[in-house]
Amino acid sequence: MKVIETERLVLRRLSVEDSPFILELLNDPSWLRFIGDKGVRTLKDAHAYIVNGPLDMYARLGFGLYLVELKSSQIPIGLCGLLKRDSLENVDIGFALLPEFRGQGYAYEAASAVMEYGRTVLGLEQIVAIASTDNKSSAKLLTKIGFKFKQVVRLVEDGEPIRLFTSDT
Repeated sequence: MKVIETERLVLRRLSVEDSPFILELLNDPSWLRFIGDKGVRTLKDAHAYIVNGPLDMYARLGFGLYLVELKSSQIPIGLCGLLKRDSLENVDIGFALLPEFRGQGYAYEAASAVMEYGRTVLGLEQIVAIASTDNKSSAKLLTKIGFKFKQVVRLVEDGEPIRLFTSDT
């Protein structure tokens, strides 16, 4: 189901048919380094990730991570969307692209559209973002779409420190 359309991209809800793509993306070295190892090693694992993550969040909250695909070819290039984590007070934006699609403005285009969707369609008053302390690319993009660094936090007591960004929508 298409949720957002931009000049070059379509953001749509994930389905279990996207398992091969999810398997590839979640094992990309940048995903593993900056987002974390979700233990997705097989198509069955990818299927479970989709069902227990995005599909569950769509059912509970009406939003979640969306598959980002090129409008012209319907090739999946990444994920971008809104998440509600138990460890954060507010909804946060998340994004990740396969390496061959980085540096072409796609993440900016998708994230900007998701922020607009969150404000106008979902009526969210505040959206936050998190990024690993060493993820300079994500921090740069977050700043570009209007976020400001607030503080370093931990999502779990003994977890890695991460940077929290805020944006008044």
